[in-house]
Amino acid sequence: MNLSPGPIAGKIIIAIDGYSSCGKSTMAKAIAKKMGYRYIDSGAMYRAVTLFVQQHGLSLEDLQGMSEAQLEAMLDHIHVTFHINPENGLSEVYLNEINVEKKIRDMKVSDWVSPVSAIPTIRHRMVALQQGYGKQKAIVMDGRDIGTKVFPDAELKIFMTAKKEVRAKRRFDELNQKGFMVTMDEVLKNIEDRDHTDTHRAESPLRRAEDAIILDNSDLSEQEQFEFAMKLVNEICNK
Repeated sequence: MNLSPGPIAGKIIIAIDGYSSCGKSTMAKAIAKKMGYRYIDSGAMYRAVTLFVQQHGLSLEDLQGMSEAQLEAMLDHIHVTFHINPENGLSEVYLNEINVEKKIRDMKVSDWVSPVSAIPTIRHRMVALQQGYGKQKAIVMDGRDIGTKVFPDAELKIFMTAKKEVRAKRRFDELNQKGFMVTMDEVLKNIEDRDHTDTHRAESPLRRAEDAIILDNSDLSEQEQFEFAMKLVNEICNK
C-alpha cells in the first residue's frame, strides 16, 4: 500500500477525537510524522493546567468555586508550550518552561483532568490557543472536541473508540512501562469516570462530529490503524 501523501498534496487540518486511552496520540503522532505536519496533543494542555492547580495546593472544589475573573487571572500565569525532544524527535509538553511530559501522565493528574477541563473558562482559553495553532493548517491535533469545537471545518475528522476493557489494558501497560505503580481496577475506574465526565459535561462534551469517520480499533494493530488513517488522508490530499 502506498502511504505517501503525494508530491503536491495541499495542507490540511486533521482532527482526531475519541475516548481516553484509544491510542489517539499514537495515531496522531504517526500521521504528523509521515506528513511532516505539526502535532498538538490538546489533552496535554489540560493536563498541564491540572498539574499547575495541584502544584499550587488547590482542590477541585477551590477551582470550581472560583469566579471567571479569578480563573482568568490564574490562567495568565500558566504558559503551556510544546518543544521537540532532540533525542527522540517527539513533541513534549512544557509548563512555564519546565518539561512536565512525565508528570502530567501521573494517575493523580488523570483523575482530575476531566473535571478541570470541563470548567468553561479554562476550556475557552485552551480552545483559543488550539485554534491559533491551526491558522497555517498542516496540523494534526487530537482530543475530545477537536472536530466539533476547535476545528469544525477540518478537512479530515476521525473519531476513535474501543472497548473499555481494551483501553484499560493498554493504559495499564503504558503506565507500568513508564514506572507508575497502578492496578488494573484503578485504571478501569479512571477510564469509566472520565468517559462519563467527558460525555456529560455542559461545555463541549465528547461526541462524534457528524462528518467524522469512526475508527473502532479494539481489534486492530497500530499499523492497521495507521494504514486506515493514511488512506483517508491520501484521498483528501489528492482530490
